[in-house]
Amino acid sequence: MLPQKRIAAGIFKCSPRKVAFNPEKIPEIKEAITKQDVKTLISDGLIRHVRSNYQSRSRARVRASQRSKGRQRGPGSRKGRASARLSGKSKWIARIRLQRVLLKELKVTKSISQSAYRDLYRKSKGGFFRSRRHMELYLTERGIKK
Repeated sequence: MLPQKRIAAGIFKCSPRKVAFNPEKIPEIKEAITKQDVKTLISDGLIRHVRSNYQSRSRARVRASQRSKGRQRGPGSRKGRASARLSGKSKWIARIRLQRVLLKELKVTKSISQSAYRDLYRKSKGGFFRSRRHMELYLTERGIKK
């Protein structure tokens, strides 16, 4: 092994086996004796670092594109509880926002009275309604909506 290979490996921070020389320029490479000489040869492209054949990302990219479309997210692919994948607080925020938007629409269109609005607002804040649909069912069953 040439000492230039060892010096280049030190510069690249890799194994000497990962250092490649240009076969036509070997006599020129042999003349390099200092680290600076080797660095010059590297910048000239006579000495280069050979990347090892890492694991292919092609399959990973395909999976990622499928996941972006919502595929491959079934129960068999999941690890952890539902609360680990989406926190209870995030679910609550999403649910309460929808309910409050519905209440505001009903109040603006005068479909419900102010007292009914306050009552329903407090119920939703207290977690009485499971979803927006549940709130709508409650309104139609009780005949609150005009």
